[in-house]
Amino acid sequence: MQQNIYYTKYALQFADMQIPELVRVFNSQVHSRAWSSMRAYHDAALLDEFQRRGIDVSAVYDGKAISFNKHIDYNTEANRLVSNN
Repeated sequence: MQQNIYYTKYALQFADMQIPELVRVFNSQVHSRAWSSMRAYHDAALLDEFQRRGIDVSAVYDGKAISFNKHIDYNTEANRLVSNN
């Protein structure tokens, strides 16, 4: 996704957050049906921040699409996101 001002805004915001805060942000989007370009920038920046930290996101991202079907937790030992449903 081309980075623009909105993506950059979210990326900077997420870079300042601790992992539990990022997980809360992700979980706040679970089951949300709202969609807009702003949501796309938000979601891309959030996923990128998890990946930037070396966190395994395979529980929510298949390489093409992000799934907000289930709430997640962070498994510290495995450094990965896990479904908690």
